[in-house]
Amino acid sequence: QVQLVESGGGLVQAGGSLRLSCAASVHTFSNYAMGWFRQAPGKEREFVAAINWTGSKTYYADSVKGRFTISRDNVKNMMYLQMNTLKPEDTAVYSCAARQGVWTQLVGLWDDWGQGTQVTVSS
Repeated sequence: QVQLVESGGGLVQAGGSLRLSCAASVHTFSNYAMGWFRQAPGKEREFVAAINWTGSKTYYADSVKGRFTISRDNVKNMMYLQMNTLKPEDTAVYSCAARQGVWTQLVGLWDDWGQGTQVTVSS
């Protein structure tokens, strides 16, 4: 099982930027697809972005394309989400996730989850 810890959340103004980090504790981090999900108050958890095990392929929800960038460092066992041009609707608890296999936007198919970090964007 992969142990995941998110950090970097906080309060920012609309149009601002924030960088989230996810630290993973696993022997072969490079074998896992990684992803970011978010859940706003009163809403279902939704897919945000994913990256394959080599870091050569990335995938984004339409709502964040062009604004968010997912990346990973397999040497440091770290994953990142650079969030630019933030909007109030980006406000949510952001969680990183891992699965051994191909990425998917289906929440139930991811194996391991971090505790989440709060991102609040003021208007």
